[in-house]
Amino acid sequence: MCAIHALGDYDPKKGGHLILWDWKLVIEFPPGCTILIPSAAIAHGNIAIRPWETRKSFTQYCPGGLIRWFRYGYRTEEDFEKQDHAGWQAMKASAEQRWKEACGMFSTVSGLHADVIQHLRFTDGQDA
Repeated sequence: MCAIHALGDYDPKKGGHLILWDWKLVIEFPPGCTILIPSAAIAHGNIAIRPWETRKSFTQYCPGGLIRWFRYGYRTEEDFEKQDHAGWQAMKASAEQRWKEACGMFSTVSGLHADVIQHLRFTDGQDA
């Protein structure tokens, strides 16, 4: 997941919107807001702001190469393939399934309410 925090001085009704191309979504993204998106899995961008306005963003992410380095036993894919060919083949064979499982972890609009109830606990300050 990638956390994007919008900063600046712009009118979010006129520009600076977040575009999630693959999902055909355009989202107002005012200064001070943060969104989490799977940035490696979905093309994204922003609508331009007016020339006298400013827009910045603070973005946090974990590069895929770093995750692969860990999954490959702290070595390059080339070294992983040479040193553990069977393990490398198993990793490649399971890639599609891992992708489907990861995508299946996202809430759908219709299931969002149930997911919130199941996975989040809101309290009034008193533990049950």
